[in-house]
Amino acid sequence: MYGLSRFYKYSLPLLILSLWLVAVFLLSDQPANSQHTAISNKEKFQSTLLAKRIMPSTLTENVRKTVLENGLTVLTKEVHTAPVVTVQVWYKVGSRNEEPGVNGIAHQLEHLMFKGTKNRPIQFGRLFSALGSDSNAFTSYDQTAYYGTVERNKLKALLVLEADRMQNSQIEPEQLASEKRVVISELQGYENSPEYRLNRAVMQAVFPNHAYGLPVGGTKADVEKFEVEQVQKYYRNFYSPDNAVLVIVGDFQTANTLETIKEVFGKLPSRQGAGGRRQEVGVISSSSSSSPIVLREPGAGRLLQVVYPLPDANQPDVPTLDVMDYIFTEGRNSRLYQALVESGLASEVTASVTSLRESGWYEILVTAGSKKDLKKIDSVLSRAIANVAEKGVTTEEVERAKTQLTADVILSNRDITSQAMRLGNDETTVGDYRYTERYLAAVSLVKPTDVVAVINKYLTKKARRVGFFEPTQKQIAGVGDKPDSAQTTENFSPGVPVLPSEVVKYLPPVDLATDAIAQVLPQEFKLTNGLRILLLPDHSTPTVTLSGYIQAGTEFDPDDRAGLAAFVADNLLNGTKSKDVLTIAKILAERGASLNFEVHREGVHIEGDSLAGDLPIILEILADVVKNSTFPAQELELHRQQTLTDLQLELDEPSEVARRIFVQSIYPKKHPLHTFPTEESLQQIKRQDAIDFKAKHYRPDTTVLALVGDFDLDKVRSLIQNEFGNWEVSGQAPTLKYPPVSMPEKIVSVNTVLPGKAQAVTYMGYTGIKRYDPRFHAALVLNQILGGDTLSSRLGAEVRDRQGLSYGIYSYFQAGKSAGTFLIEMQTSPEDTSQAIASTRQILQQIHQQGVTVLEVETAKRTLISNYNVSLANPEELTDRILMNEVYGLDKVELHTFTDKLQKVTFEQVNQAARELLHPDQIVVVTAGPSVLAEKSIR
Repeated sequence: MYGLSRFYKYSLPLLILSLWLVAVFLLSDQPANSQHTAISNKEKFQSTLLAKRIMPSTLTENVRKTVLENGLTVLTKEVHTAPVVTVQVWYKVGSRNEEPGVNGIAHQLEHLMFKGTKNRPIQFGRLFSALGSDSNAFTSYDQTAYYGTVERNKLKALLVLEADRMQNSQIEPEQLASEKRVVISELQGYENSPEYRLNRAVMQAVFPNHAYGLPVGGTKADVEKFEVEQVQKYYRNFYSPDNAVLVIVGDFQTANTLETIKEVFGKLPSRQGAGGRRQEVGVISSSSSSSPIVLREPGAGRLLQVVYPLPDANQPDVPTLDVMDYIFTEGRNSRLYQALVESGLASEVTASVTSLRESGWYEILVTAGSKKDLKKIDSVLSRAIANVAEKGVTTEEVERAKTQLTADVILSNRDITSQAMRLGNDETTVGDYRYTERYLAAVSLVKPTDVVAVINKYLTKKARRVGFFEPTQKQIAGVGDKPDSAQTTENFSPGVPVLPSEVVKYLPPVDLATDAIAQVLPQEFKLTNGLRILLLPDHSTPTVTLSGYIQAGTEFDPDDRAGLAAFVADNLLNGTKSKDVLTIAKILAERGASLNFEVHREGVHIEGDSLAGDLPIILEILADVVKNSTFPAQELELHRQQTLTDLQLELDEPSEVARRIFVQSIYPKKHPLHTFPTEESLQQIKRQDAIDFKAKHYRPDTTVLALVGDFDLDKVRSLIQNEFGNWEVSGQAPTLKYPPVSMPEKIVSVNTVLPGKAQAVTYMGYTGIKRYDPRFHAALVLNQILGGDTLSSRLGAEVRDRQGLSYGIYSYFQAGKSAGTFLIEMQTSPEDTSQAIASTRQILQQIHQQGVTVLEVETAKRTLISNYNVSLANPEELTDRILMNEVYGLDKVELHTFTDKLQKVTFEQVNQAARELLHPDQIVVVTAGPSVLAEKSIR
């Protein structure tokens, strides 16, 4: 769903849908020393070379800027790697244009922009879904943006819809009332997080007289007071061509598209003279104090946040500040990771530089280790920063940070949506779409003395504000208690669903014939030890994406050592027979490459990204850790303490608590999916357990690797043979037989109270289907109609859009190799939870008994097919598709026949699936959240 935005690790790219989290990569480990080591000429010029490689090919080359007579700025960039295009409209208005009393109005308006226009009085999410557009929106400090990515033949349709809501959006009392409830539910979700609450308090202290100190999404008190006239005036003042940037990136012809843009947008009037057009904000002034802000509230872990004011994005110190941040917190070799995490004081350190139109800041967030004192952590943190300021940084550290930062920019710009995001953000924040190009050039010139200079200039004790979060109450015990059974009695009948014919009526004309996708298939080969490899060359960007799978998931966890599979996966990179943990981290960091292992229930997923020339390094490290990892005792114990802290924090999250109880309520004890890590089980895990699990389950014959990117097939085959050919295998691979699981006989309801939470999270569902079920494709179509989209689905249209009961509601058929789960997930205000659950059951009952319509089926099929085709243009999604098709034993042509199978799904098959797979009266309902639920339990 739409949401709010904060900034990513480097200066300007946006992390969508995250208001409050400090977006960072995992931190690292570089010994804090002042020795300036010599480096080779190759290393000296590496980051400069990277900048030169990206700037001509993926950033601003071929970008054309056009300004229409009405003031609309248009940025176009042709990228002909796939038949898809992204359309984005960026308005130069955000929370920066607010003040106390109307905080959150930009975000509220963003929500209302989906409610329809005078010409199209219909939820725009339904129109976007019918087009198969991957559409969304976000609000940030300096801008509000709307974006959609579609097949290229639907470009004009998206332009027509965006032009319509730029001028004709309906903002009526009934719509505002329902959407205010949705926004409040969203804000309550943020309030669930101690990090958000601490950040809000510290930011208000840092910027007491400027809107940057206000929360982007607003406050419940202000949102409740919004009047229609206020929002309408805000819309008139800020939503006009002369205050907007239209960005189009993808497979189109510039000349023809510009003519279409002039036809569609050129007639919209400029509103330069409108009252309040350029609302001024308060003067930037930061507040400093030696006394920390202390929040003593319910929660699970201690937190330290430090914020330093910084200059705006156009100031020359910004590139150096980002290099500084990478030295402090990027990777295990980083200074603050070494000082705080390696010492055991903290379980995590994250940080980010935020560079905005009028100011910026550097924020550091530390999650304290168990029973560690925040004052001591703050002292060590301050001392570590002072040590760098006094003794300096090494040339090696600076070059590594520059390489990482530049590589991150390259790797984050491989898909057209991200490329357009960068152009839109640069143009609206600093007024120049070429900003990142200049920024990278400046990064390449940063020297060690520059880093020390910005530390001394900005990271002073006088300038900073510090916040402590001290939890006052642990979450209640008994998360896994046996659920109570109860029958719901509410009867909130859903309204009449919007007819698909209404959607067709308001849809702009479009050629519904989809473009043919090039039938390029991966090359597959197998080593004698059983390792399977799939390779798909793609020379569109100088990068490589690696995705892998090892059959060593949590399903193999022993009952008394739950968490062992994750322990092994998380510690693979912590040392091998020939390399210690710091050496491995350094090798990857010096190239800006990443390699991660993430455990799931049925397997361990491997994710790797690098520049094309560094693929041999990724493969070398991967082969080394899967064959030769040693699980050093010191690293294993450090990880245990971090995991125990993470578990405490997870059990304070309503979504995690609800998910755990939901799964354990469906799958009985002794079932492979019932077991979850506990403090006791994590304490039971010994080093020998990890060694034995690794030896037993990490095998080449249960491993699949998929690579997509800029490489030569023969060279990569030779590399893989050399690195993995001697990976030995013995005996048969371990297998599991999942016991059958029966449906609940009636409704099972569980309510778990978590102190200090504002929003409730509910999971509803039961056992589902496997990936091999003949009803799989019909179930996908059924799910798209039921809850595949939070705006256009039956659940979304009723529970979220019409009644305003949930910020987000979705349904899924999670179809695995050995088991499947059907679930519905929603977030609600506590007072709306019972009504939302009852309405959801009514819709399930409605579809189960009455079925769906032919037009709904055809619309859902078009949406799924279009979304699938769009996803293949993203290298990470494409690589994962190739991988999982092989894991599931599907033919490699499934990559392109999947859409044919969807197209062949019939109306009758979908309704049969509805009768067989939807069970509104045999369902597990689990809600976790505020204590008010104790008085409003589901009966």
